[in-house]
Amino acid sequence: LAIILGKSSGFSMVELTKEWVNTAVKEVIRAKEQKDGPIFENILEGNKVDTFAFPSPKFYELDGGRYFGTAVFMVLQDPETGDINLGTYRMGILDDKTVGVQILKGKKGDRIMKKYGKAGKKMPACAIIGGDPLHIFASAATVKAKSGYDVVSSLRGEPVEIVKAPLTGLPIPASAEIVLEGEVDPQNLRNEGPFGEYTGYYTEELIKPIPKPALEVKRIYHRNNPILWETSVGRPVGDQHILYAFTRNASLWTDLVKMEIPGIKSVYTLPEASGRFIVVVSVEQMYPGHADQIGAAVIASNTGMYGIKMVIIVDDDINADDLPRVWWALGTRYNPARGTQMINRGRSTPLDPSLGPEDNKFITSRIIMDATLPFEWKVKPTEIKLSESMLTKVKSRWSEYGLD
Repeated sequence: LAIILGKSSGFSMVELTKEWVNTAVKEVIRAKEQKDGPIFENILEGNKVDTFAFPSPKFYELDGGRYFGTAVFMVLQDPETGDINLGTYRMGILDDKTVGVQILKGKKGDRIMKKYGKAGKKMPACAIIGGDPLHIFASAATVKAKSGYDVVSSLRGEPVEIVKAPLTGLPIPASAEIVLEGEVDPQNLRNEGPFGEYTGYYTEELIKPIPKPALEVKRIYHRNNPILWETSVGRPVGDQHILYAFTRNASLWTDLVKMEIPGIKSVYTLPEASGRFIVVVSVEQMYPGHADQIGAAVIASNTGMYGIKMVIIVDDDINADDLPRVWWALGTRYNPARGTQMINRGRSTPLDPSLGPEDNKFITSRIIMDATLPFEWKVKPTEIKLSESMLTKVKSRWSEYGLD
């Protein structure tokens, strides 16, 4: 993550997230359009279009087939606003000219697709592999922007270079490795899956077919000797869970900053919880109910309203990513009767395996756990700490003890 973001490898995820947040609230840098780019070194159309031409793997035994897209993002344009959306959707190969697209209900891509469907039109789309890795970050994050490419440019600190895809006119990275250009018919749904997802479980297609949108590929562009990016997803913790956790950290923290809630010291989404379902927030409390406000704000935010099931609030003496001390706070500061709020209905991802086969796959419950010492307490427990003078003395005489 640090290398991709141009930072020292010693940065923690929380530190990298803070860098993202500081960038996200600054002036936007626009992407730069070019007339040509390496992506057009090879152009395949007509009978030469073949989605099997690349070494797309079948990852797990029960997967429904080979998957072109697990480290892919799709470019769409809102027909009403003109906004350019970058979104990550898994893409299983259905035939030599079609890939399935896992566009979940309610996501930005789904809302855009419905606009085309309402107008009786097919949706222009481009599936992108490669280029600057920040494109994947921006497409996985829940950010509001006129163009996802502007988010990438702002994070990179300079304009990213884009070119127009000839058939659709959609902007694509000039330095991408592989691009599938075509259209999605909102009325033509195809069976895709099952797939071993980031939750560590196979998707529900193992039990019953779930039709999904499909990208009808009209052209393929690729660089010479293209590199096919893939991630195996699967059970945590893998690279995908780190990516999900980081982008949700960044999006959520940015949301909270824009809400102008004071005192937030760090935000951490647990990769161990599939990079989505559990988040910890560290806060310097400034008034009664401050921790409650943050818990409510998390699940009401643009990012937190989708899929987060547990919010843990800790005091500012504990970093959100210091999980041993988070557990300590839950064990010693959290009082279930005082510190628990249950929300029975909230938006869920249908990929959540805790939702049973008979459940509504788009609704989940949530819990907010306040593991802070209440601000209004006049007398609080005194934490055990070693004497600073004694620590200094012991360190100064360390060699005398023969412990070097």
